[in-house]
Amino acid sequence: MSTLHLGDEAPDFEQETSIGPIRFHEWAGDSWVVLFSHPADFTPVCTTELGLTGKLAPEFAKRNVKAIALSVDDAASHVKWRDDIEQTQGTQVQFPIIADVDRKVATLYDMIHPNQSGTATVRSVFIIDPKKKLRLTLTYPMSVGRNFDEILRVIDALQLSDAHSVAIPGNWRDGDDVIIPLTIQDEDEIRQKFPKGYRAERPYLRFTPQPNK
Repeated sequence: MSTLHLGDEAPDFEQETSIGPIRFHEWAGDSWVVLFSHPADFTPVCTTELGLTGKLAPEFAKRNVKAIALSVDDAASHVKWRDDIEQTQGTQVQFPIIADVDRKVATLYDMIHPNQSGTATVRSVFIIDPKKKLRLTLTYPMSVGRNFDEILRVIDALQLSDAHSVAIPGNWRDGDDVIIPLTIQDEDEIRQKFPKGYRAERPYLRFTPQPNK
């Protein structure tokens, strides 16, 4: 199994999907990517999660994010399952589902946890930036569906942090104050980067209004 750390390059792969074969890095292009795994096709929790992803397509698009799912079933099964998802969840599934029958991708990304299952993938989430760097990982058990509001929130936080050199406080939501990192100490630089000013609750805890996107 691979051990992936934040900042590592996300492993590339070629694999069959519900929309045909892809090479992952080429498919990702210059977009952010949410890669998320599912234990199996035609399972109830997974069906709701893929339905939510379909419904959130406009939100992903405005953030320059591509979604791609995975399970260890084959592409023909994915296509049939996709029809079920669309009919039961009232949405369209226009993103690919990786057919990881040989568990090649699951092995690269350490998605199989033996104490959960020796063959099926757990609910892993990988957020990957346009440089193909791994920026966030989340792992949910098979019995618990993911919080897609949190996935969108953390994408917003990562993109804002990258664009404006800010840190993001706990429970932050779009529009909330952000934090000036400790790496920025020069007052001239602070005035230039954060023209809205800041409040210092402690020397190390400095809040500033969220910069414009």
